[in-house]
Amino acid sequence: MTTTVTATDKLNGVDVERLYGTIKVLEEKPELARFEFRARNRWINGGHNQSNIKGFFGAGEEDKSRSKPFVLDNGEPDILLGKDEGANPVEYVLHGLAGCMTTSMVYHAAARGIKIMAIESTLSGELDLRGLLGITKDVRNGYKKINVAFKIKSNATDEQLEELIQIAKDHSPVFDTVSRPVPIEVSVQRK
Repeated sequence: MTTTVTATDKLNGVDVERLYGTIKVLEEKPELARFEFRARNRWINGGHNQSNIKGFFGAGEEDKSRSKPFVLDNGEPDILLGKDEGANPVEYVLHGLAGCMTTSMVYHAAARGIKIMAIESTLSGELDLRGLLGITKDVRNGYKKINVAFKIKSNATDEQLEELIQIAKDHSPVFDTVSRPVPIEVSVQRK
């Protein structure tokens, strides 16, 4: 079942008129689609470090809408020699993946007139510390597998729900980033 969406409606918390307006502008001016997101990180002690996320470039200009940064603490649990100052970086990967896939589904559902009442997801990632610790080269440093399970309450048919999951896999930037190699340039300079 699909909901009829008028130009002034919000569906799933998404301003559908603004969404379609954004799509139209980007079709006409593809150069406005380029975004650059940034994070600044500083080490505090042991496994504790902190990221600040504020500025980004998008829609052809530097964004100035955020008055203060988002502050994210990275830590490690005691068993990994930390003091639990925050989620560890690989847990943030799961958080980013869950959030991005969920947002992708919600926006695409709204564009298709599909009402979402609730989405919950459970993620787990399998990691072998022997890679991280350099014990063996036969084990990768990162996740060897990530499992994502969604529970969705919606007026969508089963076929539409499967389509939304496929859309999340096909259009989520974080899913794309973790499932395909991304070139990363690393540099260093003395402070």
